[in-house]
Amino acid sequence: MMSYTRPLILVTGLFFLFGFITCLNDILIPHLKELFTLSYTQAMLVQVCFFSAYFFMSIPAGHITDQLGYRKGIILGLSVAAMGTLGFLPAAQFHSYPIFLFALFILASGITLLQVAVNPYVTLLGKPETSAFRLNLVQAFNALGTTVAPLVGSILILGSVDKSVG
Repeated sequence: MMSYTRPLILVTGLFFLFGFITCLNDILIPHLKELFTLSYTQAMLVQVCFFSAYFFMSIPAGHITDQLGYRKGIILGLSVAAMGTLGFLPAAQFHSYPIFLFALFILASGITLLQVAVNPYVTLLGKPETSAFRLNLVQAFNALGTTVAPLVGSILILGSVDKSVG
């Protein structure tokens, strides 16, 4: 009998990260607004870029997952999210808000692919009659990530802002 404990733990960690990363946007907005001297409308492009990836990439992510399968879709999603994260380096180096927004869109596209691949994968990690329980469990960790992110983000991101300003 195959044990699904390890993959389920890894997938649960991914759900935590989905929620965590999504809520960091809220903390970044005031920091970026000040850093790039943006209007409120310009600063809110952070949310527009992040969540438009869900709109534009969900259907392609479904097709990609159909072609590659769940595991390879998860790996590709992680790779795309990592590329988006690496895009923050040139954004910081060139002090470019458009590059930051593009990198954020790429990161969110990776997360979109991950979510499209991971949700059905969770249903396969055990008995079919307990799949709803597993989905609810991993989604609870998504909510935990959204709860923890503002606290951690305020310490890491806003804490460094306070030190640099003072």
